[in-house]
Amino acid sequence: MSEEDDIILSELDDDELVQQMFDDLYDGLKEEIQEGVNILLGRGWQPYEVLTKALVGGMTIVGKDFRDGILFVPEVLLAANAMKGGMAILKPLLAETGAPTIGKMVIGTVKGDIHDIGKNLVGMMMEGAGFEVLDLGINNPVENYLDTAEREGADIVGMSALLTTTMPYMKVVIDTMIERGIRDNYIVLVGGAPLNEEFGKAIGADAYCRDAAVAVETAKEYVARKHNRAKAG
Repeated sequence: MSEEDDIILSELDDDELVQQMFDDLYDGLKEEIQEGVNILLGRGWQPYEVLTKALVGGMTIVGKDFRDGILFVPEVLLAANAMKGGMAILKPLLAETGAPTIGKMVIGTVKGDIHDIGKNLVGMMMEGAGFEVLDLGINNPVENYLDTAEREGADIVGMSALLTTTMPYMKVVIDTMIERGIRDNYIVLVGGAPLNEEFGKAIGADAYCRDAAVAVETAKEYVARKHNRAKAG
């Protein structure tokens, strides 16, 4: 640790500081991330610039190493927690400046299921990628997903399940969307240990995401397509 103690963040130039923040995020050092965010803001950086260059940039590295099996869930949760420390400072400032987010996601574990570690990880990684995330928590009936998605103008509805007995409830949510004629308004992503790609297709989801890193990549891809279609229209 002695080497870390020798680094005085305020003495680093902007590029060095961003690189150091990448390392600190990777190591899950929340206080250092908060200090770094405040230093960059103090140097006149726009909140959106701090978010994308320092935090999203750092979480992208974490996401890649998680996908490649170099980092594991506990480390990613620590990194995401450090990022949340930085986000807590930036969120009110981003709201004031009306900064763009990539998209909005409603996420929750389905009715009858109380598992949330996977869902939490996806939510944190999505925030780390620049999405606005509305976490519904666990045990969510259809109404929670659809009312929140409609009220908040969400782009994505994400559902998680860890039990084979609760998996079919995902289809209930999608079927209700179809009945209400709103299925095409949302990108529906599903995930959880017992699921697979075939199941995702069978229930009519847009995509099955096997882990949080895949969820972020998939969400970015679909949102970009949605925006391109809107422009073309």
